[in-house]
Parts: sequence; structure tokens; C-alpha cells
Amino acid sequence: MSSPERVVVVGSGMCGMFTALALAKRGHEVTVLERDPPPPEGSADAAFFEWNRLGAAQFRHPHAFLGLMCSLIQSHYPELLEELYAAGARRVDLPEMLPPELKAHYVPEPGDEKLFVLMCRRATLETVIRRHVGALPNVRIRNRVQVGGLLTDERDGTLTATGVSVRSRDGEQENREELHADLVIDASGRSSRFPQWLAKLGLEVEEDDESAEIVYYTRHYKLRPGEEEPPRGDNRGAGDLGYLKYGVFPGDNGNFAIILCTDERETALIEALRDPDRFDAICRSIPGLEPWIREGKCDPTTDSFGIGDIRSVWRTFVRDERPLLENFFAVGDAALRTNPLYGRGCSTGVMHAQILAEVLSEAADPVTRAQAFHDRTQNELRPIFDASRSEDRSGIKRAMAAMEGRGLEKPDSFKKWFGVAFGDAMTAAAREQIHVLRGLLRTFHLLEKPGDFLKERRIRWTIYRYMLRGRKRNASRRLQKGPARDEMLERIAS
Repeated sequence: MSSPERVVVVGSGMCGMFTALALAKRGHEVTVLERDPPPPEGSADAAFFEWNRLGAAQFRHPHAFLGLMCSLIQSHYPELLEELYAAGARRVDLPEMLPPELKAHYVPEPGDEKLFVLMCRRATLETVIRRHVGALPNVRIRNRVQVGGLLTDERDGTLTATGVSVRSRDGEQENREELHADLVIDASGRSSRFPQWLAKLGLEVEEDDESAEIVYYTRHYKLRPGEEEPPRGDNRGAGDLGYLKYGVFPGDNGNFAIILCTDERETALIEALRDPDRFDAICRSIPGLEPWIREGKCDPTTDSFGIGDIRSVWRTFVRDERPLLENFFAVGDAALRTNPLYGRGCSTGVMHAQILAEVLSEAADPVTRAQAFHDRTQNELRPIFDASRSEDRSGIKRAMAAMEGRGLEKPDSFKKWFGVAFGDAMTAAAREQIHVLRGLLRTFHLLEKPGDFLKERRIRWTIYRYMLRGRKRNASRRLQKGPARDEMLERIAS
């Protein structure tokens, strides 16, 4: 183990907290800087409704914490997992996720125990984690602190991070100080200012940036006393109508949320989603959502609210096998960001924090650390990023086809045709064959690299067999029951 170091972590979101937790467990002295106030005292509802959490854009949107994140917590921080359960977080295992036709024939297999999700509001999760991390003797969390820039030192032409400048307020008095550290870690998320600060030092961060071209809207609800969640049936609580994706997210303590996602060019639909009453009317027109919000079942606890500027972003902080800035690291959304619709951000953030903690423990040299962190990030997280972006591109094509009233995509080469036909067959097979679904879920839960399950001969041959059924039949399995686009536009217009 390396000698204890003074570490500054900028940002106390999910990734910042798990970075602090992983480093504190290894003996480092960690100071976490956060511009927002701490969570309020009291219940999970107090955290959700009263916490002024401007620094986390996703804070009140639905979350489901995937198998990778849950397994990391279970392996490294089991006491934290128990605290989350005590706060109302729910574990949903594989059998509960299966459609009825597969559940009837389900037989457990080794590895199924890792295919579970943790369901709760992010406010609940963040509150529990912050209190857990803040109780550690070598962690200090400073709230309502603005980071104003980097402190650096230059020796022999090499720039090294030595801390950050900060501002805070004490009543009417503004305080400025320089906070020195051995390591500076950017966990400030998608609005990180560190790339601009590095640019002012002449250090340009290479960035790969692409829009997903979608927006999504959320509304939260709470079941009425005596009401229970609807049973899972043929009409799934998550799916795709072609022009509209939807999902219901059960939360903690009887709360749940519904998300509706559409292409950013669907102006009429977006206008309807902004209105809470029309949001509910759209949900009631979808068979998979209607049982959740039918009359007398629940009460809304928020209006509908949206988020846009959904992008895939990858930043590189190493050039020519040397760090742009020694002793500086970016983790989570500050370094790589994927479409939150897939729910991967928290898991990749926790994984990134764990990778950093391991790298810092294995080496002391700044250049060796930076290169090792870069290599592991590239090897373990880039495949997830690339798969997510590929899904975004496919989603854009399907949305454009729906808006233009076109049917199946007609590839202009055999290679492209085989790719889309194979994808359609895989989706159809996963709805009906549990061994294919298991493979897809291992990818979905980030427990293995995307596509690794296709190395299994049985899965590949099952998908080839489904290809013989034809694209039209297989492609229809992607879509769930619900109004066609024209019918939906007529409804919202009236």
C-alpha cells in the first residue's frame, strides 16, 4: 500500500463520494468540496423535496443501480449496503425481472445472484452514502464551497497539481483560501470547469463529444395507503413505441417515477410532456404504464420536468504517455459520460473510483499512475462508452424513421443488413429464450464487456435460428403495445 496522501475531491455526487470512500479506506486524508448545502436532517422525503441539489443535473430523475454497482458495494462496503436497505432501498433480483413466460420455467444458475438492481430515489442513496462517508475519521466534507481554479507547480517543464483555490461565505463575509493537497481529483460531473482551467495553462484536453438527440421528462408519484405495485405482466413497465421510450422506476417507501423520452425534434410531443395533466394522459394511453397511475392508485408528488443536452463525452488527460497535469485525475462524468437513459453513469462512476484507488495503491510515481489509470479506463470503460454511443445512433435512426413514417431500415450493403438483422433477432430471442436474456443482462448490468456473451456458441446459434424468422417479425418484438405516433399526436392535439 502507498503512503497516506492528502487528497482533494471536487464534487460530492455519487462518484465523488465513492472516490472519497475508496481512498479513505486505504488510509488517505480526504477533503471533499461541494458547492451545494448538505442533505437536510430527517426522512428520505425531506432529502428528496428539500435538498437544494443544483450540482447534480440527474438528482430528481429516476435511477436504478445496476448489478456492477451493487456488486461493488456488496463486495467492498457491505455495511453501506445494509444502511441502504434500512433506508428503504429495494433489491430486485433476476426472477422478479423476468417476463411471465420465462419466469414459469426459470432455473437458477451460478452468476444470477449478481444480476440484481437497487431501486430507490437518488436523494435517498446520496443521503445515506454521504452520512456513511462523512462519519469516517479521515474524511472531511466541506459544503457551500466554490472552487475557483487549480494550484500548480512547475519543475523542469513539468506541471504538477498542488491544490485548488476556493471561496466560501460566512454570513456577509467572503473567504478565499488556497487548499493544498498531494492529489486533486475532479468529480464535479458533466459541468466540470477543469478542462477550461487546464486550457488556460496551455493544456488542451482531447474531447470526443456526440449528442444523443433526445430529451426526457419525469414525474414522481406515491402509492396511496393500502395500494400495492401492479403485478408484472405481458405489458412491460419499460419499453419503446418507436417515437417514445418509457419506463417506470419503483423507488423507496412507496414512491415511484415514470420517465418518457423522445427525439428532440418531436416538438408537439415535448410540449405535451411539459404539462403534468397531459403527461399523465400519455402514460394512461400506454398499457405498460396505465396500471401504475390509474384513478385512485397513486398521487403525483411532483410536476413533470425534463432534461436535455444528452451527450456522450470522452475526455483524455494523457498525451504521448504523459499526463497533461501530474497528480490530477478526473473520474466519472467529469471524464466520461454516457446517455443516462441506460442507467450506466452511477455504475461506471463507482467503477472508475475503484480503478483510481487501486492504481494509486499500486504505484507512487505520478507518470506511472497517470498512464495506468488511463490504460485501465480505456480497457474497462471505453467499450461501455462505445456501446452506449452505438445505441444512441441506432435510436436516432429509429426515431427519424418513425417521424418520417418509414418502416424498417434498408441497409445498403450485406454487412450492414446482417448487423441490423442480427440485432433484431437477438432482441426477439431475449424475449423468449432465457439463456439469451442472461447474456444480454450481463452486458446490461456491466458485469462483462459488451458483446462478450456472444462468444457462447449456444447463444450465437439461437440468434441465427431467429434470423430465419425474418426481420419484420423480429423487429416487431422491439416495440411494446401503445398508440402509434399519428394516434398519439392526434390525442395530444385534442
